[in-house]
Amino acid sequence: MADPATLTAPDAAGRTDAVRRHDPDARGFASDNYAGVHPEILAAIALANGGHQVAYGGDDYTAHLTEVFRAHFGPRAEPFPVFNGTGANVVALQALTERWGAVICADSAHINVDECGAPERVGGLKLLPVPAEHGKLTPGLIEREAFGFDDEHRAQPQVVSITQTTELGTCYTPDEIRAVCDHAHERGMTVHLDGSRIANAAASLGVPLREFTTDAGVDVLSFGGTKNGLLFGECVVVLNPDAVRAMKHLRKLSMQLASKMRFVSAQFEALLAGDLWLRGAGHANAMAGRLAAGVRDVPGVEVLHPVQANAVFAALPHDVATRLQKQYRFYFWDEAAGVVRWMCSFDTTEADVDSFTAALAEEMGKR
Repeated sequence: MADPATLTAPDAAGRTDAVRRHDPDARGFASDNYAGVHPEILAAIALANGGHQVAYGGDDYTAHLTEVFRAHFGPRAEPFPVFNGTGANVVALQALTERWGAVICADSAHINVDECGAPERVGGLKLLPVPAEHGKLTPGLIEREAFGFDDEHRAQPQVVSITQTTELGTCYTPDEIRAVCDHAHERGMTVHLDGSRIANAAASLGVPLREFTTDAGVDVLSFGGTKNGLLFGECVVVLNPDAVRAMKHLRKLSMQLASKMRFVSAQFEALLAGDLWLRGAGHANAMAGRLAAGVRDVPGVEVLHPVQANAVFAALPHDVATRLQKQYRFYFWDEAAGVVRWMCSFDTTEADVDSFTAALAEEMGKR
């Protein structure tokens, strides 16, 4: 049997019948999910390949993953790798609720607007969305739906779900999250944090991951990987084991148990054992800052939300946006209002940003 220390990634020129069907130099600003896999992540997957390992999480890589996550989130953290972000959110919220439970969230939350009703249809949950400026909940906003705890006719508010960074590209400070958690716990509720871009938040705030999660009182976290260079895989991280039950059963029931889990776990080790998570997220944030600075100088373009991570939301004429989309991929956030979203990734370059800004200025100039 080979010594694990001697294993190396296979030759990149190894045989394959696959055909490259895209331009590897193409860039856009539609989503950080559009980016490819970070080379260090690909190397980790290759190192985890070969030989046989126990399936469904009984492998050596998943066994070590607890140590990796506890280094960032504290000695009680328990990671449960899953396939995707919606799966992570649904499993996490199910673990925190009863059959009659409800979840308070911002109206812009991913669980409310971008998961095709999965929390309701798959998780059996009632969502209680609240309008929130820049996507951030506060104790006062939570109180708009935190009532009727003894009313048998009302779904019972049991969880507050916040997103870090928010869907509008803003960051909660550690104190803001602590205030949310303290208020929720005082009302007998738990707190879930959707961290699909949690690394971007930490890079923006300049603080350790646990400072605005474990130490602030968050009970369960959905930790994002694919937006920061993973091939696939997210992770439900239980920070307060007393708040949940039957996580492993819920993961399987929700079709989120990977048979070859070693390839998910190996990616997270590569991401979190060193500083890859912070390097990738910090770079994406820096590119978004550069983009925001550039487009603010273009007359007729308005940046709508504070740019605190890797997203820029802007308002511009609809015809300009549609013409620009023929050169660069990006999405309308609110097409009727002319609001667009531009996302930067770990592989976005300064040249990408500058050429996009120049194209935007040219299209605006045509008006």
